[in-house]
Amino acid sequence: MSSDTLFLNDENTLYGRMKTACQEDWHNYCHHPFVLGMADGSLPIASFRHYLQQDYLFLIHFARAYSLAVYKSDNLEDMRSASESVSGILGEMTLHLAYCREWGLTEKDVVSLPEARANMAYTRYVLERGMAGDILDLYTALSPCAVGYAEIGYRLKNDPDTLKEGNPYWAWIETYGGKNFLAVPESRSNSWSSWPGPVTTPPEWMLSVRLSGKRPAWKSASGRWVWTAHSNVRWQFAILCYPEVSNNNS
Repeated sequence: MSSDTLFLNDENTLYGRMKTACQEDWHNYCHHPFVLGMADGSLPIASFRHYLQQDYLFLIHFARAYSLAVYKSDNLEDMRSASESVSGILGEMTLHLAYCREWGLTEKDVVSLPEARANMAYTRYVLERGMAGDILDLYTALSPCAVGYAEIGYRLKNDPDTLKEGNPYWAWIETYGGKNFLAVPESRSNSWSSWPGPVTTPPEWMLSVRLSGKRPAWKSASGRWVWTAHSNVRWQFAILCYPEVSNNNS
């Protein structure tokens, strides 16, 4: 692994410790059937088109979450970083629509699609944690997407078993596994680890994850999971997965 991707497997970072605390769920996320289907090109087109439509709606709330991060930040440097993220996401939305057109989806097709329950569950969870907690609560809830995409993209791009020629999803893999994309989550991961800890809670308690003894608390028909720690522990980790590999995208 090259030096610019060591952050993905560094167990000493906050991101690494969070992954270690939920290894099985994180592995299931990064090796979801949707991800494996992109790797070998077998993912049904209907599933990917559904993902593209929902991802645009997701980005709207993602931008709102980083706008909330501006408010939650306690110094100008963090405010500027969150503001840059908002601008980047809004720009990404324009590029996302262009990518959707390559898949035969117009802007009207995308914005008129009802928001899936899974999408609502995760995005509202992120916003709720951000409003109820501090800046670290918000970034923790955002991390499965912010850094998880990089881990998935990097692995697929560098896996010799990933199909390249004739794979309709290779462009997506190249984008999320490329250096330009990896630079952003690496910066975020480093900034999270540089914080001394939550504003109101010592890191020892925050990272002392005690599971409720149940499997993921909620999973929709589209395959997105929300996994949370025991309710009396402030550290909560939501895992955003993908639409199931099927033509049933309800």
